[in-house]
Amino acid sequence: MDSYEYSEMIKDLENKLDNISKIIDPVELEKRLKEIATFENDADFWNDPKNVAKIQKEKNVLTRKLKKYKDAKQALDDNKDMYELANMEEDEDTLNEVFSELPTLQDKIKALEIEVMLSGEHDANNAIVSIHPGAGGTESHDWSSILYRMYLRFAEKRGWKVETLDYQDGDEAGIKDVAFMVKGENAYGYLKADNGIHRLVRVSPFDSAGRRHTSFASVQVSPEIDDDIDIVIEDKDIRIDTYRASGAGGQHINKTESAVRITHIPTNVVVQCQNGRSQHQNKDTAFKMLKSKLYELELEARKAEEDGKEKSEIGWGHQIRSYVLFPYQQVKDVRSDKAYSQVDKILDGDLDDVIEDVLIAESSKV
Repeated sequence: MDSYEYSEMIKDLENKLDNISKIIDPVELEKRLKEIATFENDADFWNDPKNVAKIQKEKNVLTRKLKKYKDAKQALDDNKDMYELANMEEDEDTLNEVFSELPTLQDKIKALEIEVMLSGEHDANNAIVSIHPGAGGTESHDWSSILYRMYLRFAEKRGWKVETLDYQDGDEAGIKDVAFMVKGENAYGYLKADNGIHRLVRVSPFDSAGRRHTSFASVQVSPEIDDDIDIVIEDKDIRIDTYRASGAGGQHINKTESAVRITHIPTNVVVQCQNGRSQHQNKDTAFKMLKSKLYELELEARKAEEDGKEKSEIGWGHQIRSYVLFPYQQVKDVRSDKAYSQVDKILDGDLDDVIEDVLIAESSKV
């Protein structure tokens, strides 16, 4: 790297940091954090647990955002100062050190960009994820299980926790349906990028003739919504069915109709839960899942209206990503228009770059 290349890269990073500063306004962030500190010093503040939880959540988000901004700005300033000193003294070793630190600096500012992009009303929330196989029986059931493992590994690598809400084995392999809660920092903000149809092309392990098959699975992601968000669900609009839970769980789970399925008739949204120990517990969780999905559909409807799209274009029905294992190996996302060759790593949960490229591409359209 020469001085010209370095200067151009620094200029680009400065522009990005300047744009981020205009969006997040660090001065306002510090002002709001001081206001929150004042609230916390008032004994009456702690008498309202609901409000305390809301304010503490806001505080955590603002603190994290401000810290990332200050860390990135400090790193950029330090790098520039070291470059100027080394350049003036013609210190080649130090210049090389300065150049070698640039990738880390770029990563810091990219992380800050993503933090700014995940500033939606519910991006910081936990996520409720459902995976549904497309047509194709065993093939699509197996593909759904591969996707499920991919998200479990992704969550594990990010330090998030996963709670399975519903799991139904496929008849021969894979899964018929799965729903799970992902709990962690910005879980919904990240995983919402995976709403849609996922396509797999491979030589089927279930085809003795070794033919190539294409399989589809739908991934649906909703934010875990707070109790203070009012979603009205009328009794006449739902059908509740109970059934015996399948899979592991002991005699209690398999001998009683503890599993619950709720169908929302106007939207044809179906949710089910069987991981709880009682029908009552599963019913509560299923209603929570239903409210989250209906809320997500409402958000999609509003966005579609703002974008001038037809109502038929909303929901989870669009193909967003292809995973090709044969005759070549490639993952390609239609939103970012980027292709990735390390398919095995992606299927093992290395989704950060794929999702972040989608977030960046989507934000540039706004």
